[in-house]
Amino acid sequence: MSAANMAAVAAAQQQKLRQQEEEEMTEYSKNDLDGWEFKIVRANLKSFRNSHELNGLLQEESQAGWELVEKFDDHRLRLKRKISARKNDYNLSIDPYRTTIGPSDKNIAMLFLIAMFVFLIFIISISSL
Repeated sequence: MSAANMAAVAAAQQQKLRQQEEEEMTEYSKNDLDGWEFKIVRANLKSFRNSHELNGLLQEESQAGWELVEKFDDHRLRLKRKISARKNDYNLSIDPYRTTIGPSDKNIAMLFLIAMFVFLIFIISISSL
């Protein structure tokens, strides 16, 4: 098995473990769920490590009625809000159902590829001197 295949398998296993953790970390009774909706907000960078960024996000989300339930790690948060808060969604300047913040996977991959290309050109130019 190639290194790329092994990395892909490891990444898939980590993703599966994160999803399982999200499902099992907090147990809810029927009463806990009545009248509430939940979402998980994810960040590709460790955005939730920085308390200033975390508090800024939570303040934005609170405009839509969302409140913090739990912080899984520096990449994931679980939020909840009363279903009745939906009636104010049309007045918001944010998407009340956003689930990701920061750069997307595609943007990070593109930046990595550009950096590798620039590095390769740099190495080639140095070796031709």
